[in-house]
Parts: sequence; C-alpha cells; structure tokens
Amino acid sequence: MSSKENAAIGQLLGLLESRYAIRVLWALRDGHAQTFRLLQDSVGGITPNTLNTRIKELREAGLLNHGSDGYLLTSTGLDLLKRLGDLQAFASKWATSQAKKAR
Repeated sequence: MSSKENAAIGQLLGLLESRYAIRVLWALRDGHAQTFRLLQDSVGGITPNTLNTRIKELREAGLLNHGSDGYLLTSTGLDLLKRLGDLQAFASKWATSQAKKAR
C-alpha cells in the first residue's frame, strides 16, 4: 500500500473512530431522512452537543446532508455503508463466538 493510500485510510479511520460517528451513519443506513431528535433517539445515549459535532464532521466529510425532511446519507455515505455491509454478518458470528468462549 502506498503512503498516499495509507494516509487516506488513516484519515477515514480517524473520522470513523470519533465517538458515535459510525453509529450515526448506521442509523441512517435505510435511506430514510431523520430529524435531529429522531437521529439522537436512533443512535441512543448521544448528547445533543456530541451529535451536533458528529453531524458537522460527517457533513464536512461529504457523508451526510441535511434536506427538508432531515438528515440523510450522501451517495458517498451510502457507498461507505455498502462497503461495510458485511459488518453486520461478521458482528453476529463474532458475538456468537465470544458467547461460546465465555461459557
């Protein structure tokens, strides 16, 4: 991997590692717009200040937009979640294996 590719991955991971960033994106994965309050409820446990910060960062990164009905993923945001689509299947398998280890 080139240093340019490493920098791009580092930049994206830095954004996604921000507290609740992936959860905000994940809450919007179905393509339906959500108001600020609904998005806050969908994410769960996020303060209004933190949600405002994540929304600002995700909008600046081109992953999220605000339309007349609320917040929506951009085509870039949808592409990112599409690429992370296997995460749910992986998480289920992983959780099952962790539960078996705990027994």
